[in-house]
Amino acid sequence: MQKLLGNRKLVISIFVVLILVATMVALGPLFYSIYMGRGVQTKPVDAAHTKPASTDVDGTWNVVAGTPHNFTSVGFTINEVLPAEKTTTSGSTKNVTGQAVIKDGKVEEGTITVDMTTLTTDKKVRDQNMKDKLFITRQFPEATFNLTEPADISAVPDDGSVAKVELTGDLTIKDKTKKVTQEFDVVRDGETIVMGGNILVNRLDYGIETPEMIAAKIEKEGEVNIRVTLQK
Repeated sequence: MQKLLGNRKLVISIFVVLILVATMVALGPLFYSIYMGRGVQTKPVDAAHTKPASTDVDGTWNVVAGTPHNFTSVGFTINEVLPAEKTTTSGSTKNVTGQAVIKDGKVEEGTITVDMTTLTTDKKVRDQNMKDKLFITRQFPEATFNLTEPADISAVPDDGSVAKVELTGDLTIKDKTKKVTQEFDVVRDGETIVMGGNILVNRLDYGIETPEMIAAKIEKEGEVNIRVTLQK
């Protein structure tokens, strides 16, 4: 009898453990999503509040903070694969500097420098892991984009509406540089020019390895999200 009771207790214990495991598998992604959140993403160009251009397009333009609707921001977006679903996580920073030289309606020079040490998502723990394990910002505090081919923006309207412009340049992250070409939204807004776009990247090209995680793995493909406001 005691042996039978012991076997029944063992079966019940195993059954309870299986229920707990199944519950964790089912609800784990939900708890992970609630705890981690989707982060802070650099938004696209907002043309809903722009004004007609009030200055000539040629000249030397510097990256500025921008307006509440089109503030300067650069960041990243990655996909995390969980046991039962895929989630998207973003981080960004407003600490961006840069300059563009436009002559005869063509961008002849252009640079953007991003302070990677100030990247933020929406969770302090994730921020620290991102800086220490993904981008290693103590060793690589900056990321840059340098235009390598002239870009014609003469067709960008002066009425505050958006046009598409293809930009080609060198993207450097963690001291690894790759040539990229991406279509950007460009709008002339009063005394400013706003440019925004998402550069598709393979994180392995930049030495960004998946940190040790139990619940999630990072996909190879991701985005560098850019929106900058420039003013003379």
